[in-house]
Amino acid sequence: MIQQVSDSELELLKIIWSNGGTALYARIMEELAKMGCTWKKNTVITLLARLSDKGLLKTSKIGRRNEYTAVVSEADYQAAQTQTLLNKLYEGNAKGLVCTLIQREMISEGDYDELKKFWESGEQKR
Repeated sequence: MIQQVSDSELELLKIIWSNGGTALYARIMEELAKMGCTWKKNTVITLLARLSDKGLLKTSKIGRRNEYTAVVSEADYQAAQTQTLLNKLYEGNAKGLVCTLIQREMISEGDYDELKKFWESGEQKR
């Protein structure tokens, strides 16, 4: 089972995933700065260590620099968290989630049509 992460830890994972699944510490800090995030070095290192402890990141040394590699893909993390949400809120019933999305207009009619075409094409059964 993939452990849940904090919002801050997820931001770091997103940076690593967007960088092809691997990123040097300097690259992570650069991306955080672009986002306007002013976390201190110790905060980022602590968050990265937590992700490693949770088994979501692997750390390796390249000379004196740390390289962080995602052990779990973004798609696998999303699937695991979606399953957790389904179990927690809908007792595992995906229909309940989809009904909520439609009834609360959280997906547009265009999104619905695309999903219907996707379902009918059989692409989801890869």
